[in-house]
Amino acid sequence: MAESEAETPSTPGEFESKYFEYNGVRLPPFCRGKMEEIANFPVRGSDVWIVTYPKSGLLQEVVYLVSQGADPDEIGLMNIDEQLPVLEYPQPGLDIIKELTSPRLIKSHLPYRFLPSDLHNGDSKVIYMARNPKDLVVSYYQFHRSLRTMSYRGTFQEFCRRFMNDKLGYGSWFEHVQEFWEHHTDSNVLFLKYEDMHKDLATMVEQLVRFLGVSYDKAQLESMVEHCHQLIDQCCNAEALPVGRGRVGLWKDIFTVSMNEKFDLVYKQKMGKCDLTFDFYL
Repeated sequence: MAESEAETPSTPGEFESKYFEYNGVRLPPFCRGKMEEIANFPVRGSDVWIVTYPKSGLLQEVVYLVSQGADPDEIGLMNIDEQLPVLEYPQPGLDIIKELTSPRLIKSHLPYRFLPSDLHNGDSKVIYMARNPKDLVVSYYQFHRSLRTMSYRGTFQEFCRRFMNDKLGYGSWFEHVQEFWEHHTDSNVLFLKYEDMHKDLATMVEQLVRFLGVSYDKAQLESMVEHCHQLIDQCCNAEALPVGRGRVGLWKDIFTVSMNEKFDLVYKQKMGKCDLTFDFYL
């Protein structure tokens, strides 16, 4: 499996140097040297895997709340990453994740093809959430700008061009979502959309309850939906975050007319044969 340095001269050098390419997909530096081990990672039947392209929404928090019956205020106080380790991240690391007690909740941003091979065989449950790409690229840009370690100091127009050209970490969003959409009817896969969480949260919670096999009576289910509403409000309106970060239609505040036209053209070219659709505003 070949690894190579990724180069895009038109972008800030420090930012660019942090990526490498693996089998044609641009990945963050902490994935280097561990992709084979990830492919062979031992999966358990009781695992629940949460997979998204970066900045696709609040899936991990909602899944944790539904699966554990947790209090949203408690989730706000805890480090959610300690409860849902990311497979490819340096911390806590693959060795520690392997030893976690069941049932494990494990998160990843990797494309379907790079996930453990046992997942492809249907050996555990996988929940995937997709978000409309216009809102996602705005959120991803804000994320890159907010972290010193990312070192991104380019304009949004440059960042959006990178996104359209598949030059961001974790590769092409277009391929990422389409790969998972091809498996959305698999018995071990639940494919969700971020916008549906805002349109009809109750239905999404019911989907998660059925898929996860947890048991709630009617009153408990109504309470869980309310808890999820509280959690989403907390996450979307945190004082430390850009205003309206989680709302649908965020892109309209930053896209110019010409950017939107270019984006629509690229979207049509790359998604034209796919029957997956998105809401770009509600």
